[in-house]
Amino acid sequence: MDAAQQETTARARELQRSWYGEPLGALFRRLIDDLGLNQARLAGVLGLSAPMLSQLMSGQRAKIGNPAVVQRVQALQELAGQVADGSVSAVEATGRMEEIKKSQGGSVLTATGQSTGTSGAPTVRRVVREIQSLLRSVAAAGDIIDAADSLAPTHPELAEFLRVYGAGRTADAVAHYEAHQN
Repeated sequence: MDAAQQETTARARELQRSWYGEPLGALFRRLIDDLGLNQARLAGVLGLSAPMLSQLMSGQRAKIGNPAVVQRVQALQELAGQVADGSVSAVEATGRMEEIKKSQGGSVLTATGQSTGTSGAPTVRRVVREIQSLLRSVAAAGDIIDAADSLAPTHPELAEFLRVYGAGRTADAVAHYEAHQN
């Protein structure tokens, strides 16, 4: 690899760090290890081609262009955390990965307004996932915790919000959201 390629790769990894909290190579390797996958299986679950996954991991490509893929990455990160803390078994994780693979992603707001749930309004879980996604797209969990610690003495409610949504489990964030409505 020549100096120009090394500089381009370093710049791509720095962009990945700012967008996803860490270089995608490290993130994907952790998912592979935590969920017992190989690169081809991870690519399949995410809905990426194997070459695209490889380019993202190596820093040849900086950004995941498809928002649905970004949401699948976040869903896999959450699943890996649940496997690590023992709340989801390896067998359950395999089934969940199939659900994640089939998910279309998308955001709370669509071109025609709010997403379609049975009531026409976004579900609480979906709103919470969007908040988590936004926070986690701008900073890594450790940085969010550091920011929360800095805010805690003067703004404890904001600190709690950052901890729950930026670094916590989705179930805890849903409970927090429901407790703070109205």
